[in-house]
Amino acid sequence: MPRAALLLIDFQNAVFEPPAAKAEDADAILGHLTRLQAAARAAGVPVVMVQHEEAGGEWERGTDTWAWPAAIAPQPGDHLISKESCDAFRDTELAAVLAKLGVTDLYVCGYATEFCLDTSIRRAASDGFRVKVIADAQTTRNRPHLSAAALRQHHLWVWENMSVKDNPIGITETAAVIGAWKG
Repeated sequence: MPRAALLLIDFQNAVFEPPAAKAEDADAILGHLTRLQAAARAAGVPVVMVQHEEAGGEWERGTDTWAWPAAIAPQPGDHLISKESCDAFRDTELAAVLAKLGVTDLYVCGYATEFCLDTSIRRAASDGFRVKVIADAQTTRNRPHLSAAALRQHHLWVWENMSVKDNPIGITETAAVIGAWKG
């Protein structure tokens, strides 16, 4: 029987800093993440939170920017994974946690579309997880070569159209996920 989990990647306080360069739609996405977590917990869907850390910058462990926004702070029963690279599976306990929980389906959201989300989504699909990207609950920042909006749109197209034999990546929205979990 399929078992879902909400996989929230790297939506830490750093996405709001500096204010002039915060992630696109960060405030709205924080609202979606808050509702997704509440719906998952109410439905008994595991909440798995992956937290990026890097020494000497905005992702440094213990700093304010490394911490989770209060609205989506981990709750008892949530599963916390620390990572040091774009791949949420690399050198982490993520695969073991998902296996222990019997997870087959991952609903993925968070930050940054073209880095940690893209790498982790592709890895999860290649490893056999049925992946659904929550389109309105993922974001990034403007980059020198592309706007955040263009990056988000591009990656949604790539994920929906990439070839993963017998395991296509799905695209969904917050409202549909919450509706399904309320069942």
